[in-house]
Amino acid sequence: MSVDKITPDDSRISHCEANLNGQTYHYILGVPKHGNFEATVFLIHGWPDLSYGWRYQIPFLVKLNMRVVVPDMMGYGRTNAPCSPPADLRLYSIKRAADDIFELAKQLNAPQIILGGHDWGGFVVYRTAQWYPKLVTHVFSICTPYTAPSRHFISLVDMVNGPLPQFGYQMQLAGQELEAKIRSYDQVKSFLMALHGGKSAQGKPCFRPETGIDLDGLKTINPAPSLDGQELEYYTKEYMRHGLHGPLNWYRTRRINYEDDLKLERKQIIHPVLFISGKFDAVLTPEMSKGMENFVPNLRRREVEAGHWALTQVPAEVNKIVEDWLIEVVFKARCAL
Repeated sequence: MSVDKITPDDSRISHCEANLNGQTYHYILGVPKHGNFEATVFLIHGWPDLSYGWRYQIPFLVKLNMRVVVPDMMGYGRTNAPCSPPADLRLYSIKRAADDIFELAKQLNAPQIILGGHDWGGFVVYRTAQWYPKLVTHVFSICTPYTAPSRHFISLVDMVNGPLPQFGYQMQLAGQELEAKIRSYDQVKSFLMALHGGKSAQGKPCFRPETGIDLDGLKTINPAPSLDGQELEYYTKEYMRHGLHGPLNWYRTRRINYEDDLKLERKQIIHPVLFISGKFDAVLTPEMSKGMENFVPNLRRREVEAGHWALTQVPAEVNKIVEDWLIEVVFKARCAL
């Protein structure tokens, strides 16, 4: 089934800039042709992605009469990527992302927004709803389950050696090896192919959740099934703007995010939430969402036959689930007011 998607130079969208708390952000803006819209939805990407990761969802949401705002997050694409040090690593924290979303909504005269997230973006939208409960009305997350704030710090080592061994790749990302060795255009291209399922000439995956990127395998990597052709070239060019330093900094803020979480007033998400799990996601496994109802009382669960890249692997299915939820939960609630 063919699904409409934007291209980087699509006439239906605008590429915009905003100064958010001292940093320049790039964002994609999509607005219905007539200029009027039912609501504003922010879409937040994860790693290693871009605003363009939502390319199949932007035109679909605009057709539903939504104003769609999709930023490149801190360190990605055309948004600033401050080098830390000397810049404060907190620029890459989830709280900072929430503050910047709030500021962008304010600049766009959006007193209330719907938030959608994927991967790191899922963590961001949950916490943004907690930090700014009056700004956010509804939340949907693709693949990323809700994780409640913890009163005790759990190191990445303890996490990997305990309940989540598939997070072992984060040990590699938080270190300095990848940043130092993945620099050239071809290296960045191969790196992106690996994260999207590319295999070496020997037929072995070049990325394994438990260990990370196989740097030797990158030398003979074959095309990735979920990112290829012109889209792969576009991603590579965008990542070459700043390299991997900014995106990898998101994996170096674990303690900062923990300390910020201690300041949250509640562990629950009080907003209506749609969670779409990827049945075959090897990192954010469906099992990780067990018990979400204890912290998200107004939760709707759905699942798609896809891995981590559900947004682009099964866009028709994802869009249909989101559409049904918007009609039955979001728009119906507005009509009742």
